Amino acid sequence: MFAVLKTGGKQYRVKAGDMLRVEKLAASAGEVIQFNEVLMVGANVGTPLVDGAAVQAEVVDQIKGEKVINFVRRRRKSSSKRTKGHRQKLTLVRVTNIIETGAGQSGVKPAVGARSAAEVADVAAKPRKPAKKAKDQKGETQVATKPEPKAKAEPTAKGTDAPAKAAKKDDLKKLAGVGPALEKKLNDAGITTYAQIAAWNADEVAEISEELALKGRIERDDWVGQAKALTSGKE
Repeated sequence: MFAVLKTGGKQYRVKAGDMLRVEKLAASAGEVIQFNEVLMVGANVGTPLVDGAAVQAEVVDQIKGEKVINFVRRRRKSSSKRTKGHRQKLTLVRVTNIIETGAGQSGVKPAVGARSAAEVADVAAKPRKPAKKAKDQKGETQVATKPEPKAKAEPTAKGTDAPAKAAKKDDLKKLAGVGPALEKKLNDAGITTYAQIAAWNADEVAEISEELALKGRIERDDWVGQAKALTSGKE
């Protein structure tokens, strides 16, 4: 008689006496374990599992699979490459018995993945923090809730005290040396109008030039003079 069991995300067709390498289980050599996820026993097909069926096996050893080499190299970057080796941890078991019914009363330890067992133990070991309680004016105890986050203040545009969102946007591309990309960069920094640029002093020009990495473009193209001309209606 054969059975199809599931463990470690894989399915195996086994019969009594078979040696099997499966994903690492939380068990030591010599222990008898029981696989309870059985999809098929002989002609009996589960939906998806066969009720009451199990496969018992003896743990022979904890082993490692063959080494797998992972090599990564990025195109046009000769210095960017990485080589890693990996050996998957496995458990070698020998199938001893196939149970068609009554697996729940066998008393054999169920097969559990090593990672799953560690995760369960880790969660169980962590102490649960009790909910904070506060008393209201009447003296009744209530569970404290997190305060709602405060609304963020509107960013202030460079060179003016008015919020950037409230200011009307000008077409900064009319300034010499300003294209669509640079206009977006200025808008992201809160600079949206000619009036703001016209009001800059020498210190503000130096600060903005350094912040946006403009490399002296403001002085070279005389943005302040151009902005003043545009605000006064001159071409």
